[in-house]
Amino acid sequence: MSFFGFGQSADIDVVLNDAESRKKAEQREDGKKDGHFVFHDGETVSGKVRVTLRNAGKRLEHNGIKIEFIGQIDLYYDRGNHHEFVSLVKDLARPGELTQSQSFDFEFTHVEKPYESYAGQNVKLRYFLRATLSRRLSDLSKELDIVVHTLSTYPEINSSIKMEVGIEDCLHIEFEYNKSKYHLKDVIVGKIYFLLVRIKIKHMEIDIIRRETTGTGPNVYHENDTVAKYEIMDGAPVRGESIPIRLFLASYEMTPTMRDVNKKFSVRYYLNLVLIDEEERRYFKQQEITLWRKGDIVKKSMAQQAAIASQRFESAPVPEKKAPAREDGS
Repeated sequence: MSFFGFGQSADIDVVLNDAESRKKAEQREDGKKDGHFVFHDGETVSGKVRVTLRNAGKRLEHNGIKIEFIGQIDLYYDRGNHHEFVSLVKDLARPGELTQSQSFDFEFTHVEKPYESYAGQNVKLRYFLRATLSRRLSDLSKELDIVVHTLSTYPEINSSIKMEVGIEDCLHIEFEYNKSKYHLKDVIVGKIYFLLVRIKIKHMEIDIIRRETTGTGPNVYHENDTVAKYEIMDGAPVRGESIPIRLFLASYEMTPTMRDVNKKFSVRYYLNLVLIDEEERRYFKQQEITLWRKGDIVKKSMAQQAAIASQRFESAPVPEKKAPAREDGS
């Protein structure tokens, strides 16, 4: 291999075994959407590392080939420091030389993936595979990002939200939401009841606000992002009027609620009820809600169970009808 870079060169790539059948999810970062393969906690990650030689007939000397599975948190105010919470390494080849293009199999069995992938304003939680071919002068490496979704079951306690708010002698309203915990494709159902209206309201909406918190102690950063704006009223309400609410969450890009992830950051969601009067004054009331991801795996298994039960019912033999016994026992 030449010191001036005129020796053998190669390309390195990572390919998953189930790439054709595995579901993809889009993740927004820096204004762009990228599709990545979706994995869940405990799933095996396997595939091949392909090393393709560019110059046929030339040898490629190397100091070893390895593959890593990494989960890390990057805080944008602390650039350069990567906080790894998962770090697995497998050696694929000992130091030697390659005389032709070659593939190396790898498998990370039942990998723990404790947190949901997240790309926010000040923090990014990512999982990725990194293949490295070590060389004397410069290494060859390639990274493949994946997206991890954390699945939850239906919360046992899910009480409704009901509150009365207002301004003394001016405005008094009562609002109610059917639940306090919603899955990401759920529907928020509620109503707003006007008990007293002495100000001229011209507009009312519900906002979904995502609050990202990073850092600890005196170095805490809060970043609020309005995920959705939903108009529920246009015009002045009257006393005794009731306004229904029906907000579909599936159309918005959100993650589950994330609390104190690896002691680095949190992501919380709030419903913000906003009233605007004719003088453009704003009145609002926030209420925190909990979001969780409902797994398609659970849905699929339940559907399969229903299909099996239906088949059993249809194929079950029909019991013979017996003639009713007479009173004399014959």
